[in-house]
Amino acid sequence: MESLITVCFLVLFCTISYFYKRFSQMRSHSCYMLAYECFKATDDRKLDTESCVKIVLRNKNLGLDQYRFLLQTMVNSGLGEETYGPRNVLAGREETPTLMEAHEEMDEIMFGTLDNLFSKTGVSPPDIDILVVDVSLFSPSPSLTARIVNRYKMRDNIKSFSLSGMGCSASMVAIDLVQNLFKSYKNAFAVVVSSETIGPHWYCGKENSMMLSNCLFRSGGCSVLLTNKPCLKHKALMKLKHSVRTNIGSNDEAYGCCIQIEDQQGYNGFLLTRNLTKAAAKAFTMNLKVLVPKILPIRELIRFTVISICKTNNKTAKPSLNLKTGIQHFCIHPGGRAVIDGLGKSLGLNEYDMEPARMALHRFGNTSAGGLWYVLGYMEAKKRLKKGDKILMISLGAGFMCNNCVWEVMKDLGNGNVWEHCMDRYPIPRKNMINPFADKYSWINDERLNFVRMDLSNIILS
Repeated sequence: MESLITVCFLVLFCTISYFYKRFSQMRSHSCYMLAYECFKATDDRKLDTESCVKIVLRNKNLGLDQYRFLLQTMVNSGLGEETYGPRNVLAGREETPTLMEAHEEMDEIMFGTLDNLFSKTGVSPPDIDILVVDVSLFSPSPSLTARIVNRYKMRDNIKSFSLSGMGCSASMVAIDLVQNLFKSYKNAFAVVVSSETIGPHWYCGKENSMMLSNCLFRSGGCSVLLTNKPCLKHKALMKLKHSVRTNIGSNDEAYGCCIQIEDQQGYNGFLLTRNLTKAAAKAFTMNLKVLVPKILPIRELIRFTVISICKTNNKTAKPSLNLKTGIQHFCIHPGGRAVIDGLGKSLGLNEYDMEPARMALHRFGNTSAGGLWYVLGYMEAKKRLKKGDKILMISLGAGFMCNNCVWEVMKDLGNGNVWEHCMDRYPIPRKNMINPFADKYSWINDERLNFVRMDLSNIILS
């Protein structure tokens, strides 16, 4: 009898130890977001209508057809009057960028956001265990991570990573990297810096498909503080629930649909081909196939399965998943109006769901890898985020990649952020979001175009 009790006790002890160990591992593998800080440039860097016209008109490579294309693109871009551009472009030095100017552009974003992040949270730079910087088009030596380590005098055993060439989706790659590193490093702090250099990569040629980047991309970025310390769970804004990365770069069309090249005149630029939408749809679909079963309730998956089976007998039945049964907020990358519209239609979203992405595009433009955080900031500033809510972050980038993740809100959010200064003006009704180019330099109205045509002709002739 005593031996039986002893055996039962040992079995119970082993069982408790096993589950305790698994529970401890799960807690140590958690990834909490403590704070994030978006960059807001100074007012002297705003790219309003007049500034954009001056930049366009001084490009001597443009003809009337290229001007019309640029004008139509800017009118339909979804960008407003308060986006920010790089200093060298505003000063007319876009054809002769310097390494110093590139560093100054990055320093302003990186150090500005990190200073605020450390001040806001009380976390000291030497406390950081992991540092990830994702900037796609600028990879200097020493690296940008080394520049940050030097500026803040961080520890000599810090784990630093510099990610490049991943475009607008790089921030989600960095978050996924940190989540995996947290499995090996317990009780750690991590910082992710997401941004892009616009100044050294301003396209000065005349290829339509390469001029698109000038119309959409603007200066911006964000720094994020993450941890896996269980004791700081109560201070966290959000908890990372799921992260799924999809890379279809093995497909030649997908690989080349979003690529940095030289045009026939030798100007460097970013080529966006018509295969971009096809690649995005394929990567997005593949990503959701992995992510959806993790985020939707069983009842919704069963409903979808039943409808799918019925479709074999009834061609009019169109099975579709209702993502809103598991997700309350959709953080769509503000890559452009077409990107937002396309993703919104695919997911069956309404205007309320797409409002944060539209407004982020209008106010800050496409800030590449930092764009998602401006969308998140809008949601927080509007006090939409409540404890327990799930947020789906959707990003697309060169490669071609689709990297998505799901966050759970840990407490009601509504603190002031980069949107605080202009929140009373948003949302702007879509009918009022027409770019001023449409009124001031309408490509449809020949009389108004004549003024610009004469200026453009004089530049070409000179």
